[in-house]
Amino acid sequence: MAKDYAQDLSDMGQPVSLGTALAGAWGRTWAAFEPRCPYRIGDTVIGDDPFSGRREGVVVWKDRRSVGVKTPYGVFFFDHRLVKPLD
Repeated sequence: MAKDYAQDLSDMGQPVSLGTALAGAWGRTWAAFEPRCPYRIGDTVIGDDPFSGRREGVVVWKDRRSVGVKTPYGVFFFDHRLVKPLD
């Protein structure tokens, strides 16, 4: 799996405290149970938001909880629960 960051090599070989190691492990465990976006970049979707209306387009940006849908009128950001796949 590709990571979206590069590790800073200047701190390699430095001692790590037990608290830091446990905090990192707890953060990774907690992130596994958070909601994730089921859509991929390039999927064609319909976003239905009560404020910005219904928009259909292609997913061009995604985060753990939201997606950016590119339409002919620009890019609109939706919560992933308000987006449905286009049939």
